[in-house]
Amino acid sequence: MHFISTHWLDITTTALGLAYILLEYKASVWMWVVGFVMQSLGIVLYYQKGLYADCGMEFYYLAMTVYGFIAWMRHKQKAKDLPIRHIPKRMAFIWLAVAVAVWAAIYFLLSRFTNSNVPVLDAFTTALSIVGIWALARKYLEQWFVWIVVDVVTCGLYFYKDIPFKASLYALYVVIAVFGYFKWRKMMSKN
Repeated sequence: MHFISTHWLDITTTALGLAYILLEYKASVWMWVVGFVMQSLGIVLYYQKGLYADCGMEFYYLAMTVYGFIAWMRHKQKAKDLPIRHIPKRMAFIWLAVAVAVWAAIYFLLSRFTNSNVPVLDAFTTALSIVGIWALARKYLEQWFVWIVVDVVTCGLYFYKDIPFKASLYALYVVIAVFGYFKWRKMMSKN
């Protein structure tokens, strides 16, 4: 009982995260609703564990969740889904530069102004996640590649920070992201 009371946020956000990734796999608009609840609870969890960049990232996720939901619903109202598409090449280079710049900035802030003992990895996963959630909101196929990298690194980071359920979920995310890429590619070719 003590274990559950100690890890209830980890367990709850993990369950919501599983529902979220399965809805993402299906390209369901309802993933945004589940994501909103998951991210709201994630703010508390990550702050408690000293993952300050992840905590801050949840606020960005909340905003992008609202944006993604509106973007996907706007297309549904037109009797068609937002199409799955490739990220334009010029955008890929811009967003790579944005990710590197954000990584450096977050690392600087974490190492300078917090007691984080994992500033490099916390900043790295946060910077890539900024790009990943934007690409998901735009329904770009390549968002899956970003999530595979984020999920692998986050899995190790969360085991290190004693968030075992979320760490296990991120290991599962890696597998689902690989399958998700192929499913979305197939869905894209049908359209």
